[in-house]
Amino acid sequence: MDDSEFMGLALELAREAGAAGEVPVGALVVMDGEVVGRGSNQPIGRHDPTAHAEIVALRDAATRLGNYRLPGSTLYVTLEPCAMCAGAIMHARIARVVFGARDPKTGAAGSVIDLFAESRLNHHTTVTGDVLAEQCGDLLSGFFAARRGRTLVA
Repeated sequence: MDDSEFMGLALELAREAGAAGEVPVGALVVMDGEVVGRGSNQPIGRHDPTAHAEIVALRDAATRLGNYRLPGSTLYVTLEPCAMCAGAIMHARIARVVFGARDPKTGAAGSVIDLFAESRLNHHTTVTGDVLAEQCGDLLSGFFAARRGRTLVA
């Protein structure tokens, strides 16, 4: 599978989050071509401000693999990671992050700040953005428009 196909799987998780009333963000951790962790946004349902899709996916992968470090893995997420998630990604030693839509309000992979490019940090993760960006962005825009009682015209 390639980046677009894995992002498609992350989009499915994002749709599930949206259907549950959460902001529709999905994430998965892939190692050696196999999905080892899945996550979707769950802060509302879990009453947990740290239950972002990336954190849920990292926890799932770490539990499955029996290690809090996930070297050589790729994290796919439908929205650019925030600062909290970027920190967790680096602590887990994720080799690569692939994200869909950019987040101009809290994005920590270049939109607001780029923590992944900070040379003073001891781990460096490669970042690829804008994979299926339109589909990821449309899902988020549609979710928020619906919450405001409006529909988007395509």
